[in-house]
Amino acid sequence: MSINQQPVVLLGGFLSQQGNYSALKHAISDLSGNNVWVVDTRFFDWIPCISKVGWLIVLNKLDTTIKNASSTTNKKVILIGHSQGGILARLYLSPEPFMGKRFAGLESVNQLITLGSPHINHAGLNRGGHMSRWIEEKIPGSAFAPQICYKSVAGRYIQGRPKGSLHERFAFSIYKDICRDGEVWGDGIVPVTSALLPGSQQVTLNGVSHYSLIGDPWYGSKQVLPLWWES
Repeated sequence: MSINQQPVVLLGGFLSQQGNYSALKHAISDLSGNNVWVVDTRFFDWIPCISKVGWLIVLNKLDTTIKNASSTTNKKVILIGHSQGGILARLYLSPEPFMGKRFAGLESVNQLITLGSPHINHAGLNRGGHMSRWIEEKIPGSAFAPQICYKSVAGRYIQGRPKGSLHERFAFSIYKDICRDGEVWGDGIVPVTSALLPGSQQVTLNGVSHYSLIGDPWYGSKQVLPLWWES
């Protein structure tokens, strides 16, 4: 499927702000020639996301951005969700009303790319487990394929080890919370097995972390972008 000249909308992860993705926005535009919009989320927009009311705040911002992007070209949008943003993006696609509002992203999106999104997540509220489980129950896997072309990207950056380095022990703790097995590989935050959405085109990238604060390179690094954008 050709994606040239389609508008691209990027929804960031939990606690992220629009400015965190400025470099990635320009890198995608330079590589593809597509116009790119980043959803204008702020740190405090994500705090209420322990509840569905909080999800609605972010979904409304996503909806506004997608409508603005699609109206400029009259073409369907390529939607990219990083981390928790990829989970909410799946909900946005549903034709069913959510909290009294029907977003029906199927009408304006034809491709979803998730980057390090914890699709399978057994964790508690503090790590988005409730969101992932609720959405997986209501909208399992790649529910709207082939109408939506799904691609899920996972980073194989560090293996969790209970008696390893500080970084390995940190990864072990988070991985175990998310997938109940800490001694697996992941991007430093999300295990590979959690980030690969069933039914999607699955891309695993060796040596790629969840975000630059975890380690370089990350999904948004200029040298990494072509590995998932062009795959």
